[in-house]
Amino acid sequence: MEPVFRSLEIAAGLAVRVTGTRITFRGLDNIPATGGAVVAINHTGYVDFLPAALAATERGRRMRFMLKAEMGRVKIVNYLIKHTGAIPVDRKAGAGAYSVAVDSLRHGELVGVYPEATISRSFELKEFKTGAARMAQEAGVPIVPLIVWGAQRIWTKDHPKSLGHKKIPVTVVVGEPLVATGSVVEVDALLRARMSTMLDRAQRDYPAPAGAYWVPQRLGGSAPTPAQAKQLDEAELAERARKRAEREATGRT
Repeated sequence: MEPVFRSLEIAAGLAVRVTGTRITFRGLDNIPATGGAVVAINHTGYVDFLPAALAATERGRRMRFMLKAEMGRVKIVNYLIKHTGAIPVDRKAGAGAYSVAVDSLRHGELVGVYPEATISRSFELKEFKTGAARMAQEAGVPIVPLIVWGAQRIWTKDHPKSLGHKKIPVTVVVGEPLVATGSVVEVDALLRARMSTMLDRAQRDYPAPAGAYWVPQRLGGSAPTPAQAKQLDEAELAERARKRAEREATGRT
């Protein structure tokens, strides 16, 4: 695992330099120097895992990510899953991945999770799943809130990739660790409130042109509102279900 992980760290650093991406880290000291922690990350695009991982690297740590099991169908991704300790999650049977994550936390590792589960088209926080809170409580570790802002400009849903030497600035803000005491619902609500405040500050400190697709409507952008984004998400899920039903029907005939 270690040689591949180190190779990935080098490749990630090279990718940042080649694209001219400028990552600003804030609050890195809030990542525990040792011991396990759930790192709760907002989800605005397909590459926000990279700045989050580099934050851990800057702190001298490495982060295991929980990711969708179907990503393992891609050969190179499957290789990376096996050699970097990533935790694939089967959405139909997530108990196994959950147990692996809790065990990793108990053994002193950082586990990166996306409480929103899927990308937010509005670039605001969606409702949270309770996995982060439950894992932290069961493993007896803190939750570290982490906000990535700007990476949605590189690659997000419904918009073309913006790769190449674009010099896109990205902000990573790490908040103070949250002790997971109280009920799961209370911890989940506190985590979301804290991350919402962090996200708002990161957004307001980031230069943004009026009407930009990657800026929330609340701040003068043209991104969907949370309500509109929810409708788009539901339409996407319905279309996936329709296609799945068609495939299954075709397989039976």
